[in-house]
Amino acid sequence: MFEARLDALRMRLNDADLEVALITDEDNVYYLTGYYDYLHMEFGRPTILVVPKAGESLLITPMIDFAMAQASARVDRIAPWNDGAGEEWRTELPGALAGANRVAIEREKIPPLVRRYVDALLGPRQPRDVASLLAEMRMIKSAEELQLARHAGEVANAMMAAGREAIGDGVPEFEVALATSQAAARKAAELLTTHYDDTQMSPNTQFLQIMASGDEIRKSHHRASPRVMRHGEPVFLCFCGMTNFHRFKLGFDRTFWIGEIADPLQAEVYDVARASQAAALSALRPGVTAESVHQAYAEVIEDAGYAYPFRCGRATGYSYLEKPELVTGDTTILQPGMVLAVDGSVSTDTFRAQVGDSVILTTDGYDLITDHPNSLDSVTL
Repeated sequence: MFEARLDALRMRLNDADLEVALITDEDNVYYLTGYYDYLHMEFGRPTILVVPKAGESLLITPMIDFAMAQASARVDRIAPWNDGAGEEWRTELPGALAGANRVAIEREKIPPLVRRYVDALLGPRQPRDVASLLAEMRMIKSAEELQLARHAGEVANAMMAAGREAIGDGVPEFEVALATSQAAARKAAELLTTHYDDTQMSPNTQFLQIMASGDEIRKSHHRASPRVMRHGEPVFLCFCGMTNFHRFKLGFDRTFWIGEIADPLQAEVYDVARASQAAALSALRPGVTAESVHQAYAEVIEDAGYAYPFRCGRATGYSYLEKPELVTGDTTILQPGMVLAVDGSVSTDTFRAQVGDSVILTTDGYDLITDHPNSLDSVTL
């Protein structure tokens, strides 16, 4: 699978008249090679994948992760480098770029440290951008990726069920986060053991729980805190950062209430949010533009008298955000095999409601891969 992706990239480089690409985004490195590390640039350690249109692929990665690279990277050669030894990660680049006049980088994702060195090597030869080629490659998921998406949906469903069960009067938010992360790890471990031979992949999630309750509900990306939830309050659960099975990401969120909806205006706002997602899903099918789905969702919200909303959704995969986005201005034609997170949401001065799911586009519509009821009765606990 990874070898085929590298070959496909080489073909695209040739078609675009590019001689060599430098890949530094960790999700793209994984997509092309099967290799990932957890230190990367956050620890000042670049990993660089060099892909010439003809010739050997080269992975430049820290020595501390050499054993992981040897076990997982599907490349022709690995060049490990060590902190403070020689030219470190710079050692291989002059030879890799020698004589190349048409070099491509990920302009918006390459670390500034690496970009400065590459610019110094190239001199007047301005690098071109390879990010769009990779984004197009990744839009339509393979059969293997679609299986990952469906299994990621099972992990997300387990998280939502556990979160729902943990919410209650007198319960601190962080207890919900503990419950959801445990449910995710257990479901992911079950799936990995049953369906995959990869013993390297962790079933654990690596993201703080997004949730908010009570007066904090308007904070879209509030993290679970020691705050104690109370009867009648709304509670927002979002797994858009936590759903990460075998490195495949999804979006999934719900708004709940504890015991009853104390403020009837919140129910009205929620109904509009739910209707806006339903409108987006009704418009969602192959052959339409990404922005048309957003337009259907936004029309419901604005017609109800609320402010123009943020984007309706986005594509996901090995990254949290991929191409296309369901937003005004994105004219990408939707195609079968895309995986999309589709939201409905309304914000006011005192309350915010959101409901979101992930889907796989099919030849005649879509398959829902996250599954939790969203009627008012079902989300009032």
